[in-house]
Amino acid sequence: MVALSQKTWVAKAVDVKPAWHVIDATGQILGRMANKIAVMLMGKHKATYTAHVDTGDFVVVTNAGKLVVTGKKNKQKMYQDWSGYPGGRKLRTFEQVIEKNPEKVLRLAVRRMLPKNKLGRKMLGKLKVYEGAEHPHVAQKPQPYVVKYGRKASLES
Repeated sequence: MVALSQKTWVAKAVDVKPAWHVIDATGQILGRMANKIAVMLMGKHKATYTAHVDTGDFVVVTNAGKLVVTGKKNKQKMYQDWSGYPGGRKLRTFEQVIEKNPEKVLRLAVRRMLPKNKLGRKMLGKLKVYEGAEHPHVAQKPQPYVVKYGRKASLES
């Protein structure tokens, strides 16, 4: 019997050409959108995905202040910060954080879905979040990305 050998293709950093996507967060659900963004940052939406190489794309998110959460999470979801001193823990609700710093909410949600290593930190650097509708990445010609819930998400042409 003759053994058939198959070769596995592995992406190399020089072969990766990242694309730019822009997502409008108006009315989007925080967790579902963060999941789609994390997949795009890792590159899992591409056939060339390789776990140890950064094959992901750049993602620009606009209108981060208009994110929504379901149920009673507006008042019940808590964010913690520590000053480093005894008794320096600060608890804030989702409403308080989204009012003060809406970029932080989305960045934290996506960060927790990425790998917890150097590569994950590099991937998070490709996420650009803005409170308003304007962003300074027009020169990169980002493609609009429509987040659809369920199994299919598509690019808008």
